[in-house]
Amino acid sequence: MSQSQSTVGGWHRPMVARLSSEEHRAATALELFFDLCFVTAVAQAATAFEHELAEGHIADGVLGYAMVFFAIWWAWMNFTWFASAYDTDDVPYRLLTLVQITGALILAAGAADALQHDDFTVITWGYVVMRLAMVTQWLRAARSDPERRSSCLRYAVGILVVQIGWVARLALPEDWGLPLFAVLVLAEIAVPVWAEAPARTTWHPHHIAERYGLFTLIVLGETITASTVAVRAALDGEASFGDIATLVVGGVLTVFALWWLYFAQNAPRRLTGFKAAILWGYGHYAVFASAAAVGAGLAVNVAHATGHGHISDRAAAAAFTIPVAVFITLVWLLHHRAQELRSRNDLIHPVAVLAVLALTFAPGAVLATGIVAAALVATTLLVATRARRAADPAEAGAGGETGRADG
Repeated sequence: MSQSQSTVGGWHRPMVARLSSEEHRAATALELFFDLCFVTAVAQAATAFEHELAEGHIADGVLGYAMVFFAIWWAWMNFTWFASAYDTDDVPYRLLTLVQITGALILAAGAADALQHDDFTVITWGYVVMRLAMVTQWLRAARSDPERRSSCLRYAVGILVVQIGWVARLALPEDWGLPLFAVLVLAEIAVPVWAEAPARTTWHPHHIAERYGLFTLIVLGETITASTVAVRAALDGEASFGDIATLVVGGVLTVFALWWLYFAQNAPRRLTGFKAAILWGYGHYAVFASAAAVGAGLAVNVAHATGHGHISDRAAAAAFTIPVAVFITLVWLLHHRAQELRSRNDLIHPVAVLAVLALTFAPGAVLATGIVAAALVATTLLVATRARRAADPAEAGAGGETGRADG
C-alpha cells in the first residue's frame, strides 16, 4: 500500500514523491470533485462564448473564449500533474485544493465580464488564487523530497513570478493587455519545461491518462447539458420540436461520436517520456476548449433556427463544425506519430475533418456533421478489426470481436 493511501485523510504526512510505477493508481474522490467544480468555470465560459457568437461578435468572442479557457485549463492541468506525483491526501493538501476550487469559482463568476466587456479583473484574481495555492504545494514538496527539491523550488518561484505579472497587468493601460497576455502565457507554459530540467517529477502515465479522460468526459457531458438548456429555451418559446429535431439528432450523434473517438485510444502508451507528456498535456488545451465549444455552437444553431441571434446561416454552421473539426484533429494528432502514417488508412481522420469543414457551406450542417462523425467511428472500427484479423488468422477464423479501435 502506498504511503499516500495508507491513512487517507491523515492530519499531516511528508509530501514524498509517489512512484510512477505504482499499481492500481486511479483518480481520487477529491480529484473528481475538483473536476466537477472546474467544469462550472467551463460552463460559464461556454455560455458567455455562446452569447457572443449569437450576437455576431465572432472575433471578440473567439479571442475572449481562448483567453478565459487558458486560465481554466492551465490551473486544472498543473494541479493534475502535481497530484500525480505528490498526492498525500492529508489535511493541508485537501485544504489547499479547496483554495484552488474557490479560485475556480471566482474565475467562473468573472467569465461573462471577460468575454462580453473585456474585463479580466475577476478572472485574474480567481486565477491568481489558484496558482498561489500551487506555489504552497510545491514548497511542501521541496521540503519533503530532497532528490527533486531544485525542480520543486523552480516550480514555486516560476509560478510566483508569473502571478506578479498577471496582477501587474491589471494596472497597465488597456492597449498593453493583449500583448502582455501573450507574454505571460508563454511564461506560464515555459515554467514546467524549465522546472523539470534538474530532476523529473514522478507522474504516473495511467493516472494522467485517466485524469484527462475523465475531464474530457465531464466536459462532453457539460456540452450535452448546455445543448439541453438551449433546446428547452426554444421549446418554451414559439418553436416546436420539429423545428429543431435535426439539430438535436445531429448534436447528440456528434457528441457521442466524439466520446467514442477519444476513448477508442490507448492513451498511456503515448506517455512514454517528458517530451510526449508535454505534447499530450499542452495539446489538450484545444481538446477541452473545442469540446466545450461544441455545446456552445449547437446552442447557437438552436437559437438561430428559432429566429434568435444576429448571425448568418454560414456563421451559425461554422460555430458547430469548426470546434468538431478541431476536436477530431487533436485527438488524431495526440494518438499518432508522424512515422506511423504509413498507409491511406491513417488519413481517415484528416479526410473526415475536411468533410466536416466543408459542411459549413451546406444546409443541415449539424445533422450532416453527426452523420460524418458516426461514419468516422464506423470506419475506424472496421479498419481496426481488419488489422487484428490480419495479425491473428485464428481470430479471423473465429469471427473476432470488435473491441478497441486504436486508430
